[in-house]
This record gives sequence, C-alpha cells and structure tokens, in this order.
Amino acid sequence: MDILKVDQVSKIYGEGVQYRALNDISFTMEKGEFVGVMGPSGSGKTTLLNLVATIDQPSSGDIYINGQVPHRLKKNKLAQFRRRELGFVFQDFNLLHTLTVEENIVLPLVLEGERVSVMEQKARRLAERLGIEHILGKRTYEISGGQAQRAAIARAIIHSPSLLLADEPTGNLDSKSAKDVMLTLSEINGTEGTTTLLVTHDALAASYCHRVIFIKDGQLYNEIHRGDNRQAFFQQIIDMLSLMGGHAHDLASVRV
Repeated sequence: MDILKVDQVSKIYGEGVQYRALNDISFTMEKGEFVGVMGPSGSGKTTLLNLVATIDQPSSGDIYINGQVPHRLKKNKLAQFRRRELGFVFQDFNLLHTLTVEENIVLPLVLEGERVSVMEQKARRLAERLGIEHILGKRTYEISGGQAQRAAIARAIIHSPSLLLADEPTGNLDSKSAKDVMLTLSEINGTEGTTTLLVTHDALAASYCHRVIFIKDGQLYNEIHRGDNRQAFFQQIIDMLSLMGGHAHDLASVRV
C-alpha cells in the first residue's frame, strides 16, 4: 500500500514574474520504505518536503498521505492530520529548551490528551531503544547534539506516525553523531516499519536509504536503488551527484 503518492505536483511562487520551484513531480512510497531526496541547492527538494509536510500547498497536482489529500482539509482538520499522521526531524532539533528531554519526547501525546502513565511508559521504552534513557531528566542545553537529535527522533515517532519526514537530520552533527543518527533512523525503519522520507545533502546519510530520488531544476532527474552493498551505493550516490553538477558547497564533505 502506498503511504505517500505525489501525483504530478508543481509549485509556482510569485505574482507577475513567477518562479517554478517544482515541475510535474510524481513518485510513490510504499509502507516501510526509506527514501532519500537529493539534489543541488535550489533544486526543489526543500519545496517538495514542505509540500509533503503540509506546510505549503501545491500549485497543481495532488499529494496523498495514507489515502488522504491533506491540503484539501480545513485548517483544524489539517492540524489534527499533521499531528497524527506525520513525524518531523529537523536539522536544528527544534527541542524546547524550557522542557526536559522526556517532556520534549512526549509532546505529541500531550497534544492528543494521552494519560500520563502511558506517556511515561512509551517515552521510557523509546529512550532505552535509542540509548538516551540516562538523559531523560536533563534540559536540552545539558546534552550533546547527537543526543538532542535522538531525542528529536523519539519525539517524532512516539505517536507512531504514518510518515516520518527528516530534513537534513545530520546537518549540524559531527561525523560520529551523524552516523549514529542515521543508524538510529535505519533501525527504526527496519524494526518498526516506519515509512521515512529523508532530504539530505549528505551522501553518507543517503546511503542508509533503500533508494534515492534525485531532483534537479524542479524535476525528477534520476533514481537509484541500494541493493545489498551500502558502500557501493554510497559511491553510486557520489557519482550521480557529480554527474548532476552543482557546486562543491552544495554537497556535504564526504564521510564514510
């Protein structure tokens, strides 16, 4: 079953002088898939993520998430849909500094009015799986970037969303923390079957995906699949990026 279907989606910005950020993009994601989106700066990948995240609306075409078309929902229903169906992991973690790590993790359940005992149990179980149970009582300024991102991942999946959206999740991390975070996302995808869409500049991060979609100038450029060998897939991604052109600063430094 398709969790995500992007059907001939275009996005145009501006009045008068218009800028076409996306042009007729179509692809699907099945339940349990882990898909990466890559492309040079200005290629449209962030626009695509914002459309799937229901933060923005397509100019034409439709986006189906779990069979629904969220951008046709009224404001209150859309907020509820976003809260229940989607999980988000960002480059800058987006944790609230006034709350403890545990309070940050359970936020989606608080918004749904879940019982405290259930929230504590779920937070504890997830924290143990992610290796952050010892920091649940700490504030966000007392923990490392890698720990903060794992806390953010816990918050993103505690309500079992249909689709997890990760926007440059390793962008602010050192190479070891980046690898840990990608292993975490990969493991969650494998064990929980969490359907995950990752937007990244980082070829190493992308190499953890099942397949990578490349976008250039607002259009689908190519798509490659991993197979069994992640190292070979990593090299394929590097080759594809160099084939697409773009400047050195568009792509994160190579980290294997």
